[in-house]
Amino acid sequence: MDKTNAAPADESAWPLLPSERTWGPLRLAVTLATAAAATWCYLIGESVGGYLGFVQGALALTAGCMIGMLLVLLAAGPACIRFGIDSVASTKPQFGSSGWVVPASLQAVSIIGWNSLLIIFFAKSATQLAVALGLLQAGSVPVVLVPLLTLSACALIYLALRRGSTGVSTVSNILVAHVFVGLWMLYLLVSRRWPELLAAQPAAASTDPIWNYTTGLELGIATTLSWWPYIGAMIRMAPDARSVVLPVMLGMGIPVPLLSFIGLAGVLVLKSSDPSEWLRTVGGPTYAIVALGFVTAANFGTAIAGIYASTIGLRNFTALENKSWGALLTITLAPVAFVGVCIPELFFSKFGSFLALIGVGFAPLCGIQIVDYFVLRKRQLDVRALYLTHSGSPYYYWHGVNPAALIALLSGCICYVSLLNPLSYASIGAYRFLTASLPATLMAAMVYWAITHLVIRRAGVGGYGP
Repeated sequence: MDKTNAAPADESAWPLLPSERTWGPLRLAVTLATAAAATWCYLIGESVGGYLGFVQGALALTAGCMIGMLLVLLAAGPACIRFGIDSVASTKPQFGSSGWVVPASLQAVSIIGWNSLLIIFFAKSATQLAVALGLLQAGSVPVVLVPLLTLSACALIYLALRRGSTGVSTVSNILVAHVFVGLWMLYLLVSRRWPELLAAQPAAASTDPIWNYTTGLELGIATTLSWWPYIGAMIRMAPDARSVVLPVMLGMGIPVPLLSFIGLAGVLVLKSSDPSEWLRTVGGPTYAIVALGFVTAANFGTAIAGIYASTIGLRNFTALENKSWGALLTITLAPVAFVGVCIPELFFSKFGSFLALIGVGFAPLCGIQIVDYFVLRKRQLDVRALYLTHSGSPYYYWHGVNPAALIALLSGCICYVSLLNPLSYASIGAYRFLTASLPATLMAAMVYWAITHLVIRRAGVGGYGP
């Protein structure tokens, strides 16, 4: 692998050398925590608050987020940590030298969706902040303001990421303060409205308490499964597993449920997950302005991490391998800007369905990667083969595609939607005790193992050895 004429290490999809992996545990934890703490947490909390009270919802969310985070770490973590590659590259042993386009597409859809949501939130919050500060009149906000703010946010993200991973880290070091502001807001609401929180009843709760709790758990799992596209680009900057495990589980797994408690508490007591609305009720206009400032800033850390990860993923495409970093950033930001400018309200209204659909794709993907690395390959990968695309190379399979991975992925998706309809949340009885993500993960793993054991190994492809 010749890296002589390649892009700078942190702007390429090549494996990072030990000397290029300079993020220690603290730097990684700060970056991950900043990425995890974004406005979507309020919507996640609001979704759970529809089914569970505060204490049960908090427990279900925390448990679900930690389970989902563990699955993501076990799936993408080993290859990304060991070889310094991103999440997309880590799928080549399972999906093939061309088939990796399938998980890459999942990554693109997920990151475009999340970042579109964040940019829309930024534009709306910035507009509300201008009104709260008296810069605009509430009834006379220009129609073009939100689109202009959306484009401005994309421009700022572009400028920050011109410095690659350094831009991600620098922004995270500044914006990590918003995590503590979020915890202060949570304390404010809980301390002042605790009796009401305990007495509050969720508006959409089923008559079956087990179903309610399982759904809260499922939402937590699905939420952190969405970190699969992000995690590889971040953890590959750390030198070894000892520098990664705790920052991932605590820096990424904990802030999401903690800040989701804000939306959970807000929707139960004040029927709104938006802290800029309920802080005005709890503490007056000054607190509302603080909250708006927090919400406006909170989205940048996550959006920057997501755009960076997605841009690194594009490097795996041969046609884009030698494109300039600026060109790749533009390609990544273009669909985000389109959604934020052209269809913000339509996308915003479909958030719940988008969140559920994440579990449909990423749960089976995690199952495939986990069983492949730990069971079938016994923790052995050929890093050079990740970048070979010719016939006969270890991960070429048939025409660059491993049918076992595609069948297993489809089987996991079918398993998920059979248990839980991600659009209507209609479910069958087994869902009450199993969730949908966990059986989908297991189903994909079992199907992948069976086909690989019975067909792929016997065909002598895939680099599995005798």
